[in-house]
Amino acid sequence: MKHSKPIIIIGAGPVGLTAAMLLQKRKIPFILYEAASELPNDLRASTFHPPTLDMLETLGVAAPLIAQGLISPTWQVRMHPSGERAVFDLGVINSETGHPYRLQCEQSKLCRIMLDMLIAEGADIRMGIKLDGVEQDDEGVRVTLSDSENEVMTDEAAFLIGTDGARSVVRSALGFPFKGKTYPETTILATTRFPFDQHLEGLSNVNYVWKDGGTFSLLRLPSLWRCSLYPDGEESIEDALEPASIERKLQEIVKIDGGHKVDQIRPYRIHMRIVDDYRSGRVLLAGDAAHLNSPSGGMGMNGGIHDAFELVNTLEEILNRAALDRLDRYTRRRRPIAEQEILTQADRNRARMQERDPAKRRESLQALQRTVADPDAAREHLLRSSMIAGLRKAAEIA
Repeated sequence: MKHSKPIIIIGAGPVGLTAAMLLQKRKIPFILYEAASELPNDLRASTFHPPTLDMLETLGVAAPLIAQGLISPTWQVRMHPSGERAVFDLGVINSETGHPYRLQCEQSKLCRIMLDMLIAEGADIRMGIKLDGVEQDDEGVRVTLSDSENEVMTDEAAFLIGTDGARSVVRSALGFPFKGKTYPETTILATTRFPFDQHLEGLSNVNYVWKDGGTFSLLRLPSLWRCSLYPDGEESIEDALEPASIERKLQEIVKIDGGHKVDQIRPYRIHMRIVDDYRSGRVLLAGDAAHLNSPSGGMGMNGGIHDAFELVNTLEEILNRAALDRLDRYTRRRRPIAEQEILTQADRNRARMQERDPAKRRESLQALQRTVADPDAAREHLLRSSMIAGLRKAAEIA
């Protein structure tokens, strides 16, 4: 069924660009607006889970992404400095996915691949135009936008997809409640090219680590390591951001002469929030615009890409004469999975690594080691932590 108005997407992150590619593949007219004039290259999400890679393969995106990333067949929870660890091998689920590994790759690379493919196919992508307001009625959606010269313009759409991130203008304009909490700790991201894998025995590319009185994580990318660090004890955020503090923490991980060369230092707060409904009339949210979670486990961006697949499939059904209320199924399928599988798992992962009691840490590590040693338990754990189980649950919801 042809529609006289296009679908408008707000936001050219991985979720918005995935939605655009899906619409393009189905020959459904759309316009994508992005407030930034260029795609950012800053470090954001960097883990792609197996089912996400399976999905991206259907768009012709997985192969070029894998070529720029780092295949990571294992991940681990680890004690430091003893090196005791529980190592999860994704080969256990190789019969369930075409990509039995995590891919470590910056989301900016995915966005660039997708944008280039869309532009090559003549997609209507409009950069440097920000959303200012949204109105809707039974027939469609009207948006007010402005460019870098503050020139105001309007556009109309059959549906509006908000994929404009944690500070979503679409979500704010429609008054979606965004309930949840902000965690008390501040994470400090430090990037370095130091080869931790050459100094720490048995290290994986993805490592969640307990140290005496604290925690850190080491995530490897093709050309650098992402180190997630935290203030020590009563240390202020300002003091923790000082190069001397970063160096002290990195020396605790691997002691070297001459110091560690750090490329970038960035603090960020972690949130757990979700909207009550992913839909308001003809306006729909996906990705961080709809849900935020701790990055522990790397599920946020992946969940947003999964949102895009479910949403575009639903919109295609409506454009082929399904009833408009079919859009409610999008919320029914995606919100419970985000709440129960993504937010809850991420919250549990964070709580485990924030544990300070040595006895409870030991108990937790031993439980993980027992899971690894039990083939059935390991398979179940990996299906869930890799987000395959959640997708299967969603598909069963009518």
